[in-house]
Amino acid sequence: MIKPALAFFAHHQGRGHANRIMAILEHIPEDRPVIIMTAAPSQFDERPHDATIVELPNMIGAPSRSPALHEQPTPETLHCVPLGVEEMRQHMGTIAQTLREADPALFVIDVSAEIALLSRIMSVPAVTIRMHGDREDIGHVAGYEACVAMLAPFDERIEQDSYPKRLRDRTFYTGGLCTTRAPLRGKSEARSRLGLSEQEKVTLVIAGGGGSGTPYAPLTVAARAEPDTRWLVAGPVHREGHETDFGNLRELGWIDNLTDYLCAADRVIASAGDNTVHEIARAGKPFLCIPEWRYFDEQQAKARELQRLGAAVYRETWPASIPEWQRALAETDALDTSILTTLHDEDAARKAAHWLEERATRLWGVS
Repeated sequence: MIKPALAFFAHHQGRGHANRIMAILEHIPEDRPVIIMTAAPSQFDERPHDATIVELPNMIGAPSRSPALHEQPTPETLHCVPLGVEEMRQHMGTIAQTLREADPALFVIDVSAEIALLSRIMSVPAVTIRMHGDREDIGHVAGYEACVAMLAPFDERIEQDSYPKRLRDRTFYTGGLCTTRAPLRGKSEARSRLGLSEQEKVTLVIAGGGGSGTPYAPLTVAARAEPDTRWLVAGPVHREGHETDFGNLRELGWIDNLTDYLCAADRVIASAGDNTVHEIARAGKPFLCIPEWRYFDEQQAKARELQRLGAAVYRETWPASIPEWQRALAETDALDTSILTTLHDEDAARKAAHWLEERATRLWGVS
């Protein structure tokens, strides 16, 4: 007997949604058909499961067909529903057609409250991926309530108090899901591979990829705050033209061996992206968390939970003076890294896949 498919929707902004789905797919049984709906099919070129890809029109930034349609107010129950946008009609129509024709056992949504509602209207059971942030509005809550369950790819200890108990009771927490597979090395071995001295103190800054990059000016202040520390910056930075370079501050740009640098570092400064947090937890390094801007304050909310647990030091903005940096770094060095380490679960993707398989089987009574 052929099992009904598991369907996935992957938001195409950034690679995090696609990478998370692919990590889960590694553990989906081979006899379970898989369908992936996405506006960025190339993100799944190296998918581990023989999944069917359904390409969705990219509706981001597509115009309405008249000023009057564009000016219509958004309902409080929804977030992104402009009127008169052909690409959106095609996008949602393709999803609806796929759900009707495939009749999936379960539709896993990473992420969209509107698509969760569409799935319920199409009479297809859905699971939505949980994210942090200010999501108590009626649109998010309606999306959650439309689903048969939620899947949270993080440890329940960093769940927000504002997330209602009735929804928490329907949420499966996988533990910290990290999609990075590069091997962890001892500090000495990692430094040897990278040509770094074992005697010097090393701070790794993981610069954000969103927008124009991490501001460079605060990093020059940090380099002055600790002149004997080697400051390494991985990822893009944004210069305004007034910065002074320092010999102990080096830009690495985009690198493909970030895990080696994590292992070599004495401390890490980074944003609160899901995979970034779990990469640092996996390496077990003192963590100064400075969130990037995201819709619904997703990263700010997660950073606050990390600090509450004692897993990281949180600053809402980049320190702007030497004393500010010195205080933040002293707090970071005093962290008990064992707390952060326990937030990573190397078995999280397998747990997610097995829970989805069990859920699909139980809902449809398929053995």
